[in-house]
Amino acid sequence: MNTKEHKENMDFTEKDELLNGEEATNVQGMAENTSEEPGADDNLSHEEESFQKKYDELNNSHLRLMAEFDNYRKRTLREKADLIKTGGESALTNLLPVLDDFERALQNIQAAEDIDAVKEGIELIYNKFSAYLTQQGVKPIEASGQPFDTGMFEAVAVVPAPESDLKGKVIDTLQTGYTLYGKVIRHAKVVVGE
Repeated sequence: MNTKEHKENMDFTEKDELLNGEEATNVQGMAENTSEEPGADDNLSHEEESFQKKYDELNNSHLRLMAEFDNYRKRTLREKADLIKTGGESALTNLLPVLDDFERALQNIQAAEDIDAVKEGIELIYNKFSAYLTQQGVKPIEASGQPFDTGMFEAVAVVPAPESDLKGKVIDTLQTGYTLYGKVIRHAKVVVGE
């Protein structure tokens, strides 16, 4: 017979005695627990408060750090946008004197009788402009006689080499290429010997 059937078959007095015995042990166990609980409860609640306080501090610190990072990210994006928008301002401002020289040259070409003076004026403007580009880090790519390199040159034609040592080398430059601080910004259009 299982314990459930056994409890059902017990008469009321046995059940009362059994319940009273269980209550007595429960009361005794509760008394032991209450004697231990105040110290343990105080310790647990104190630790819990301490952990909660640390959690709140760390969470607050984390939220502040996230907000600071978000502000930093927005500020740097705004600064980058401003640099992109106005970054070429100084370059363009320094080009204005060259534009002024071209305007004066165009005005004087109409009335000029000495073609050599016009040529000299155009050469001065060209030299001034070239010097400005060099100052900004823009340099022409030297192509003639160089081995053909697809990173620097764009072959627009391939012709038979006039000499055997010019095979695979640049024979002629159709359009000058330029680098900006060593990076190719325009490939040179060249004729390559075959």
